[in-house]
Amino acid sequence: MAKLVKIVVPVSDIEQAAKFYFNIFGIKGSRVSAGQHFFNLDDCILECYDPLADGDSLGQGWMHHENQYICFAVKNLDATFIRVKNISDAELESEIHQKEWGERLFYARDPFGNPICFIDEKTVFYG
Repeated sequence: MAKLVKIVVPVSDIEQAAKFYFNIFGIKGSRVSAGQHFFNLDDCILECYDPLADGDSLGQGWMHHENQYICFAVKNLDATFIRVKNISDAELESEIHQKEWGERLFYARDPFGNPICFIDEKTVFYG
């Protein structure tokens, strides 16, 4: 069986990304290069990656589908919702709601337009 260990999130300002995700998760993470900042979220690393800051090209750029959410399980969904709501460069896309399969969650976008989702860890559906 495979295990997911890292998600790479495209950003255009590594400092802004580090601050944004610190404000949500309350952990500083680690700057591993000029354009990469890692957040250790238990068993998976969230890597914020600014290719230009790292001296890389944009290549073909990033092509996220509008529903290609990166989903985070959190201990306190209500507190996370308030934190995200109060971050000026976050964009809330929904209120907290419950899906048919039982997950309690909300959707947002980070300052770079990446679709993100926060799920109450007690309701994560594993299939």
